[in-house]
Amino acid sequence: MIPMPGRYAAGENDGLAGDIMTRLRRHTEHHLVDRVGWLRAAVLGANDGIVSTASLTIGVATASPGRGGILIAGIAGLVAGAMSMAAGEYVSVSSQADTEAADIAREKTELAADPQSEHDELAGLYVARGVLPDTAAEVARQLMAHDALGAHSRDELGISAMSTAKPVQAALTSAATFTVGAAMPLLMVVVAPTSLIVPTVAAASLAFLALLGGVGARAGGAPVPKAVLRVGFWGALAMASTAMIGRLVGTAV
Repeated sequence: MIPMPGRYAAGENDGLAGDIMTRLRRHTEHHLVDRVGWLRAAVLGANDGIVSTASLTIGVATASPGRGGILIAGIAGLVAGAMSMAAGEYVSVSSQADTEAADIAREKTELAADPQSEHDELAGLYVARGVLPDTAAEVARQLMAHDALGAHSRDELGISAMSTAKPVQAALTSAATFTVGAAMPLLMVVVAPTSLIVPTVAAASLAFLALLGGVGARAGGAPVPKAVLRVGFWGALAMASTAMIGRLVGTAV
């Protein structure tokens, strides 16, 4: 139960606040949402590396079964894909970061120009979430006294430290995990007999995708079977499509 302001003397309120903080320190929670930024980039990079490289090697193998040509195509796909992932992630996440920065700057200007309206706006957000009007007004006042821009960024714009865009982190994570993912099908090309490259790469890549889906789901606290089926389905569809195209092209040539 949270005491209403004014019910206790200042010393009692200080003691109550200290007791609450002590209980909060004892009650630690570990949430997984702070992993969203790098986890999304890591899963996307590794998944794309496996699927695109496996599909590329299978397509080339069905058209021209020579191991050398398959490896050259696969390595070229690995390098090009890693660079593309890094550039794409950096550009897209930088655009998000620019938008966030512009919104925060706009909010800072509005706070300086009309703090009362901004207070009312913040209080209205809390009322809409179910807080009593008087309590919402007091909460908004205290939060703005502590960090007005932070309160509005978090509660009005939905921008927090955990969700803030990090372009360099996303780019490096995607490039690194794409390279690791792409290396797995290439390794199968190297170790598999030439006549079994296609089925070996396909089977191993599906196994890698299932493992990736499971690890990503566990890291993010999501259901594992659903993630495994999802990545397995789209991976199999991509490999089957390129195998069909490679066979048609190889036959035509």
